[in-house]
Amino acid sequence: MSIARLQVLGDLREGQIVRIRLLIQHAMDTGYLQNISGQNIPRNIIKKITCQADQFEIFRVDPSSGIAANPYFEFSWRVSPAKILRTLWVDDIGVEGELLTPIDVKINS
Repeated sequence: MSIARLQVLGDLREGQIVRIRLLIQHAMDTGYLQNISGQNIPRNIIKKITCQADQFEIFRVDPSSGIAANPYFEFSWRVSPAKILRTLWVDDIGVEGELLTPIDVKINS
């Protein structure tokens, strides 16, 4: 199972634009490498990553084998009222991961 970390940089006030950093620990095996016995290591890369603020998708990527191990992504988000950021990913062999990050959005009044 992969381990992920998500960091929100900026003021979590409704309407503000913040940067989000996402790191997922995953080998991202391309299928081109061999083990010590000379056998090919089967391809196993993350094939889909999404991040949602409540039910709204704010980020999606379909990585390729060109992405290095432990992929890192940074993206922007215009803050909307939300209580949780939900990050989901799945790899080639069907292993799914999920990271739930509670957030405290300040509502402008």
